[in-house]
Amino acid sequence: MGVRRVAPVVFLAIGVVALLVWWLVYTQRVVADLRREAARSSQMYARVYQALSQEGDDGTAALLDLSRYIRQAGVPVIVTDASGTPTAHANLPFDAPMESPRVRDYVKVLDRANKPITQPGVGNVHYGDTPLVSGLRVVPIITVVTLGLFLLAGVYALITRGRAERERVFAGMAREAAHQLGTPLTALAGWVELLAERDGDAGSTTHIAVGHMRSDLDRLERVAHRFERIGRPAQRDAIDVREIVFRVATYFRARVPTLTHSVSITATLPDEPLRVEGDEVLLEWALESLVRNGIDALAGRGGSVDLRVDPLPEGGARVIVADDGPGVPRELRNEIFKAGFTTKPRGWGIGLALARRIITDNHGGRLTLLPSDRGAAFEIMLER
Repeated sequence: MGVRRVAPVVFLAIGVVALLVWWLVYTQRVVADLRREAARSSQMYARVYQALSQEGDDGTAALLDLSRYIRQAGVPVIVTDASGTPTAHANLPFDAPMESPRVRDYVKVLDRANKPITQPGVGNVHYGDTPLVSGLRVVPIITVVTLGLFLLAGVYALITRGRAERERVFAGMAREAAHQLGTPLTALAGWVELLAERDGDAGSTTHIAVGHMRSDLDRLERVAHRFERIGRPAQRDAIDVREIVFRVATYFRARVPTLTHSVSITATLPDEPLRVEGDEVLLEWALESLVRNGIDALAGRGGSVDLRVDPLPEGGARVIVADDGPGVPRELRNEIFKAGFTTKPRGWGIGLALARRIITDNHGGRLTLLPSDRGAAFEIMLER
């Protein structure tokens, strides 16, 4: 948890530093290129001024120097006559003879960059941008995109950190609740033992009630133990899926309505133990959430909740929890596993989200809602 929370911030810091270093290096290169450009322009100005001030100098040498300067500046240039035929070129990004179709095609590229210049007696001058100008055009785009990515990374880091903080608070509250439950559970266990000693008749109502109270105390202790496990790494033990499903079905079978709107709990189990690696406490919690969801769906109408366990050919287990209730509307099938989503007036929207997190995150399995003509059927896939 700590590594995932710190990693986005570290990557963001590294990215910002890399961008600043790259920007510093690039700006220094731009400054150096501009200085060289200024030096060449000054020398060219002095050479042309010298040629103009000397008598008898037709300026041919100065023009040659000017042509050499254009080549050194890196400006791509193509000169065409009145018919559009190239007559001279310089600094093209490819090597080709004057009559090559590539030269003619490149004239259109230069014209898209800059409007050609018409020079009487020469023709049309088609020119592009220097590498320095091309780079300066791209740099702002790269900078904006990079800063946008860093901004998104920063927002993601803040959201992730806030979610981690909430999970840590929730885990702390759950552990504190488990700790607070410890004292009354111990006291209740003592009172149950006292009642059992006072009434030793095996057929009495008190004796039967004491048996149910012990069962519920064991249940409360398991629930408290679950709260202690929140936020801690899941255990990886060899557990029997068949035994867990049998225990869950037995627990709910004794506590579901059996009068006007009866609910039946059935379990179809393999003959042999079916073992996978996982956390028995958390897996039982996930199964109970699915069964309770099915029982709630049958409230006021009655029906059945069926549990089925099958071995997978490649190893592992497949568990189906199905009910014959009203089912899940098609528009809600992608929403039911989201934390906080519920269709019940007094629901918290935690059960299915918790079950999927236990199955996927803690056991590397898969929990899905299967297509069904009637009711809802949840499938759990667990690898060996």
